[in-house]
Amino acid sequence: MSSTSSEGRAGLSRASAPLWALVDCNNFYASCERLFRPDLAGKPVVVLSNNDGCIVARSPEAKALGIPMGAPEYQWRAFLQQHGVAVFSSNYALYGDMSARIMTILEQSCPKVEQYSIDEAFVRLDGALATQAAEAVRQLQERVVRWTGISVSVGVARTRTLAKLANHLGKKRADGLAFLGNGAEDFALEGDDAHLLFRTDDVLAHLPVAEVWGIGRRQARTLWAAGITTAAALRDADDQWLRRALTVTGWRTALELRGLPCIAVEAAPLPRHTLVSSRSFARPVTELAALREAVSCFTGRAAERLRRAGLVAGGIAVHIRTSRHAGEGVPCHAADISLPLPEATADTLPLLRAARAGLERLFRPGLAYAKAGVMLYGLEAADRRQGSLLSAASPAEDRRREALMRTLDAINGKFGRESIFFGAQGLGEADWHMRQAHRSPRLTTRWDELPRVRC
Repeated sequence: MSSTSSEGRAGLSRASAPLWALVDCNNFYASCERLFRPDLAGKPVVVLSNNDGCIVARSPEAKALGIPMGAPEYQWRAFLQQHGVAVFSSNYALYGDMSARIMTILEQSCPKVEQYSIDEAFVRLDGALATQAAEAVRQLQERVVRWTGISVSVGVARTRTLAKLANHLGKKRADGLAFLGNGAEDFALEGDDAHLLFRTDDVLAHLPVAEVWGIGRRQARTLWAAGITTAAALRDADDQWLRRALTVTGWRTALELRGLPCIAVEAAPLPRHTLVSSRSFARPVTELAALREAVSCFTGRAAERLRRAGLVAGGIAVHIRTSRHAGEGVPCHAADISLPLPEATADTLPLLRAARAGLERLFRPGLAYAKAGVMLYGLEAADRRQGSLLSAASPAEDRRREALMRTLDAINGKFGRESIFFGAQGLGEADWHMRQAHRSPRLTTRWDELPRVRC
């Protein structure tokens, strides 16, 4: 199969064209845990998942010990103790705050930043940033590590897909930097910077097609069946066949491998349609009162995130289930219910009332529930929401409630999450709360967890 878009590659030598850089924090969770623990420099560190279940992050030293990703902690507990591995529970408040600080630095340095995950962002390099890309990304790396203590790897290329590949190459280098293109002239790399370049043809020829960003398992199977096993073969495949076999999404991935930017080119991100807040319990919950408290807690947190995003919800769905691993012969029970709201809102109180009413209809006595959650749906921008002629609240009451929610969010933003909350959410002492036996202090977001020093 031969490509019909070879003319696109001819334009790749224009050093003045925009470039894409993928900035990725190195071993992010483990790096965050080391920020305030200089005694852990050079020592193995692992971070656990919710309820301290599995290992979800490892420092380079932990990887060198052969500790696998996703390994259950209890199976490796003796090994971790034997080798002096520092073990931490997930500290999402710390990770989220550090992520926000890093994204702010990127946004101050570059005109366009697209956050891809908690520790990754695509950055567009235009103008002088593109013509002096090596110096620009070095300064970006230095600024992030100097202002936050977190090191980052950067991959630079003509498209986001190629930048993702370049980033993987950069992570293997001591300086954490790599460019992916057909020649040094593509990026105005000169002198000592020429060693940063990896040739696209060479990299794609040896890269399995299943490892290309955007190619899922089902698409990979389709490509294998057609004899397309490498990223280079995908790049050179026939356009019409790609659109027919992989749809437009797969075809765009192939175009990106050719150096033609065509993914996520929309001026604005797609609006989200749902917002979920759920959690597995540290211990099974059998009482309605405890389950009601958990669902109220999840609803309060979802409402806070809703307001932060400037959205309102048209309905709320509640979900509860028992353990999938309760034992042989014990079936898993799951139930959910959707509850449309009379009027779209981001007010915690009506959302709490609806969620608790839904839970009352779902709960079955005698079952041991392992997880619960809520999903807000029918989301729309708060400043464009549709009013209701049947609304019982007066405009003055609506303004009062909105002011109350703003005040609640402002207090929690200043003094820490859930400094003030609805009584239905409980006092955080119930045994269903997430198990975090090894959580580090939330030093960047909680005044009461700052270390105390006496002289």
